[in-house]
Amino acid sequence: MEEIRSYVVRATRMSDHQKDAYHRLYDRFCLPVPALGPTPAPVELPRIEWKETFPHRAEASSDEPERPIILDIGFGMGYELAELADAWRHTDFLGVEVHKPGVGKLLSEIERRSLDNVRIARYDAVAVCRRMIPPATLAGIHLFFPDPWPKKRHHKRRLVRPGFPELVTPLLRRDGGYLYLVTDWENYAHWMREVLDASPLLLNRYGGGEGDDGFAPPQPWRPRTAFERKGLRKGHRIFELLYHRVSEPA
Repeated sequence: MEEIRSYVVRATRMSDHQKDAYHRLYDRFCLPVPALGPTPAPVELPRIEWKETFPHRAEASSDEPERPIILDIGFGMGYELAELADAWRHTDFLGVEVHKPGVGKLLSEIERRSLDNVRIARYDAVAVCRRMIPPATLAGIHLFFPDPWPKKRHHKRRLVRPGFPELVTPLLRRDGGYLYLVTDWENYAHWMREVLDASPLLLNRYGGGEGDDGFAPPQPWRPRTAFERKGLRKGHRIFELLYHRVSEPA
């Protein structure tokens, strides 16, 4: 999947506030990854050690329950990730985003809210999943309003495509790890459901009961996003998908 990127790094302007946060806080809260190049290229990526990434994990006593870890792919400007991390102080979050202004904005939110449970990887999410995250360590993966690449000739660039379940499912914990996706593009919603339903490693929590149409109701804890509000103003339906990892394939 790394050969075809699901994103384009655009030359977008950063506000002075975003620039300041980016330069002051990057080394403290961002993982040490190589600079993004113009084309995919194999590079050495550091394997994440969670106790080094989040030092409070190493300081926890043995009788404390292990803190969950959530991967947020494509957090945009980071408002919703910061809001959730603020509400869930005993959960650790790794946000992955390629766009520099969004990273700068999230860094400013981390500082403003005094969050010690958020770290950032400014890199390709596929490479991060494949080569950096240890298997069976994530309590959940969030993918909220990914780029739908609506033109048919661009569908191959969608992040959720054949191969995606095999990429992310091994990263989920076997004791209830979940994958939660949200989009307002109906075509992409059905595409995602078709790809994910075909995986023997995932169980659609709303795909088998009476009255289920395969899509989940809104989870009450999920912050509303700017993309969501924009889609609702256009009259779009919000499609949500919630899957859990299965211990043994059927």
